Amino acid sequence: MYIKGNSGNKGGRPVGSKDKATMEIRQKFKLLIENNFEQIEKDFAKLEPNERLKFYFDFARFVIPTLKSTEIIENKKMFFDPITININDE
Repeated sequence: MYIKGNSGNKGGRPVGSKDKATMEIRQKFKLLIENNFEQIEKDFAKLEPNERLKFYFDFARFVIPTLKSTEIIENKKMFFDPITININDE
């Protein structure tokens, strides 16, 4: 019987640990890119400008970490005093 908060597999993978299959696939993909980089550059040069831009953004998802969206919550209790700048013409 399942009880909320109790895992059936207490010896399971610890939170935050990497999945071996995912790590292996990422390593193989990295090697594929590294071993075929010259061909990728040649193919890239043949693309139209708008296709190159799309390639940049699509490829960047694999290289640059995606930022998590954030929410700004307005606090109406906070008041700010305006900044006044006085300029003397002396």
